[in-house]
Amino acid sequence: MRLPSRRSVARGAALLLAVISAGMSPVVHAARPNVVLILADDLGFSDIAPYGSEIQTPALSALAQRGIRFTNYHTAASCAPTRGMLLTGVDSHRNGVPNIPETIPPEQAQYPNYRGTLGHNVATVASLLQSAGYHTYMAGKWHLGKSPDLLPFRRGFERTVTMADTGADNWEQKPYLAIYKKANWFADGEEFELPKNFYSSRFLVDKTIEFIASNAGDGQPFFAYIPFQAVHIPVQAPQSFTDKYMDTYKAGWEKLREQRLARAQQLGIIPPGTAMVDMSTTGDWESYTADEQRYHAKRMAVYAGMVDAMDHHIGRLINYLRQTGQYDNTVFIFTSDNGSEASGGDDPRSLAMRIALWQQGYVNDYDTLGLKGSFNTIGPSFASAAASPLDFYKFYAGEGGMRVPLIIAGESIPEGARLTNAFAYVTDITPTILDMTGVSPPSGRFGGRPVESIVGRSLLPLVRGDADRIYSATDTIGYELGGNSALFQGDYKIVLNIPPVGDNEWHLYNIVKDPGETNDLKERMPERFNKMLAHYHQYTVANNVLPLPANYNQAFQGIANGTLDRFGPQILLGLLSLIVLLPFLLLYRSRNR
Repeated sequence: MRLPSRRSVARGAALLLAVISAGMSPVVHAARPNVVLILADDLGFSDIAPYGSEIQTPALSALAQRGIRFTNYHTAASCAPTRGMLLTGVDSHRNGVPNIPETIPPEQAQYPNYRGTLGHNVATVASLLQSAGYHTYMAGKWHLGKSPDLLPFRRGFERTVTMADTGADNWEQKPYLAIYKKANWFADGEEFELPKNFYSSRFLVDKTIEFIASNAGDGQPFFAYIPFQAVHIPVQAPQSFTDKYMDTYKAGWEKLREQRLARAQQLGIIPPGTAMVDMSTTGDWESYTADEQRYHAKRMAVYAGMVDAMDHHIGRLINYLRQTGQYDNTVFIFTSDNGSEASGGDDPRSLAMRIALWQQGYVNDYDTLGLKGSFNTIGPSFASAAASPLDFYKFYAGEGGMRVPLIIAGESIPEGARLTNAFAYVTDITPTILDMTGVSPPSGRFGGRPVESIVGRSLLPLVRGDADRIYSATDTIGYELGGNSALFQGDYKIVLNIPPVGDNEWHLYNIVKDPGETNDLKERMPERFNKMLAHYHQYTVANNVLPLPANYNQAFQGIANGTLDRFGPQILLGLLSLIVLLPFLLLYRSRNR
């Protein structure tokens, strides 16, 4: 693990001094473990070193060396649905978050399970732990509702500082999309202004340490949830982190995808001989000019710097817990909300893009890329490399959108770096945490109201080495998000991805032998395919999965919903004015004929 900087040491020492001066003992060994749940945003399957990345992630590598890496763990392919399932153990179509609210069409939004906000028919893991005597903290992105009753401060978290939107700037309190009037930050349920020296990853770890220190020594264990903004757009990083990677990506995305494939095979993350497809959205690196290649290479360098910076600050938290005697009793869970983000295109410096960014107060010039005031993305070509060797990326139900890293580590975990290829799903995280902490899941009711039952399963038997898998060869797990659909059973998966990247056809893959989804088995295994398709239809009925309206387009729906949400009152006023004035206009025209 890298040595902390002088500034990091000073900050940690100051916090430790604050704990001691408040009369609290810095060494606490609770009977029940502390739990730190770390969620990256839009991090691809091979974006960290323990999964084959060239990006330096020593803190996460150290955790991987002391715990277990899951190589067949799946989430939803978009942020809010993952977060809803992660924190409740309940399927996204039953907890109110089947899609991000920004892209739910009005035909679906009229139904209570399609609001895109976390329903009150579920209990969060934070609420369950809080009721069992845990301190519960959150610092980071929420995106499960921003009305007072939906904020995390009312959903089981004792102390919070949270950004409520899909994303926001990492350097200042600024919206990253025109659909938002402002970046909506809240602290303990109240609107909050960010500090002047804000950088998201540093700030979120600072607040987490502050929350933990505020109750150190009282004998109660804590649950800390840290959903980072890294590496969601805008992709931004301190220059010192970006500088480390300025020469790393000069060979382009195709070469990077191949290099990561090779490293992932060497690490045992994927089986030998794994094949991978060429994504239709990946450009030909050699067809770009030298200037274009230089620009694209820096886009990815900033991305790598942002991952590196996140890891650096995770390391600061780990060091703090060591210094205060809390590390040995802490379990760490690290994962991502979905696969890599492909927006931004491979021509981000077009006139149209520059005008759109200028209207938002951004530029994307080469010299300042990643710094304050800049807007950076990596586009579909490098996004495909970030998901290497998997197919597709964020939003789509291909493995590149759904399969992400999962590391569970801690002194209480059996020692030694281990891998498991057992299938695991995002709804398994909450029951795993409850199992680790000895807290019972809700039994039909919680907090005086009926709640949905948890459908996920504890991963603890895998973590402890007591089992090879927790789902049998006949168990099924269904999934749908914005028309992209899948069903998992044993080593197999059926999947449908909608246009413009998908072909709107069902396919069958053995994702254990063929994680790159290169060998469609539908024609060779028709009986298995038809049975799995029948299970998928049963899943949609049982979970009230609604059909999409004809010609649904997620991007266009997001623009329409965002425009209505931000400018709705002005649009309504304009229409009312037109209705009132139209008779007078017609009368005027008739008199002047």
